[in-house]
Amino acid sequence: MPLFDEVSLGRGRSVRLYCEDALPGLGRRLGRARADVVVTSPPYNLGVPYSRYRDDRPREEYLRWTGRVRDSVREVLADRGSFFLNIGGPPSDPWLPWDVAREVAQGFVLQNVLHWVKSIAIDRVSAGRAAGLSSDLALGHYKPVRSARYVHGAQEYVFHFTRRGDVPLDRLAVGVPYGDKSNVTRWRAAGAADRRCRGNTWFLPYPTIRFRARDRPHPATFPPELPEWCVRLHGLERARLVVDPFVGIGASAVAAARLGVSFVGFDIDREYLRVAAQRVRREVTDPRGGRRRTAPKSRARITESVRTAGTPP
Repeated sequence: MPLFDEVSLGRGRSVRLYCEDALPGLGRRLGRARADVVVTSPPYNLGVPYSRYRDDRPREEYLRWTGRVRDSVREVLADRGSFFLNIGGPPSDPWLPWDVAREVAQGFVLQNVLHWVKSIAIDRVSAGRAAGLSSDLALGHYKPVRSARYVHGAQEYVFHFTRRGDVPLDRLAVGVPYGDKSNVTRWRAAGAADRRCRGNTWFLPYPTIRFRARDRPHPATFPPELPEWCVRLHGLERARLVVDPFVGIGASAVAAARLGVSFVGFDIDREYLRVAAQRVRREVTDPRGGRRRTAPKSRARITESVRTAGTPP
């Protein structure tokens, strides 16, 4: 049976994982249900060694396949739904993510472009005196580029597609406090709340791991906070069903479990799905056990995270 596993979240909600190709599976498994949020990261066609998928197709073939993904998502996305597509590219081919975006845009409107920042360096002087830094900061992980021609890639794109480009968002759900508190009352949009839109740059580093085969047994993943923030940005009260056509080891499923939102995920690799199901059950039974903070509480914590950061994942 294609249904690999199902984990109850209570109140009639669940995480369902299907072991099948999502392109035919989406319409078949969702039926009349409509996805309010689709958040996913498909293969990038970079020759990544997946166990059940060929990741080195000719470019035109890959883009045609992307068009099939687009059509399958469009078939199940709600009228006011959001489609968040995470994709990156090699330094030698910076157009690849945008070629994919253009292909998807033949069936959707590109409403927002978000930048997932995985690593960042902050100069003490640029941070300003109020930050109280005694030295420069280097936070997060990146995969080193062994070339004299290119800089290290420390960000990827998250393209936010909707049907007509008119979906209202809950921008403050992933907002940040004002750095200059005088702006709380200065800007009319802020009202009395010390909260502003985060903007289109999201710093979400990978947690440090010690053993990749054990801690992250998948060649291409994102942290659960990335899909969690996508769902929150769309509007949690309007997110009744979240779908990931390429669920892998379940980061998006874990995010849905944290938020208490029903979820449907697809993958063709049973081992990835086994790990995904384990992660979801761990989140349900011990929601605080494996979760890291997205922002340290103090400068001391920030400094410590730099000192203990391991090699890039």
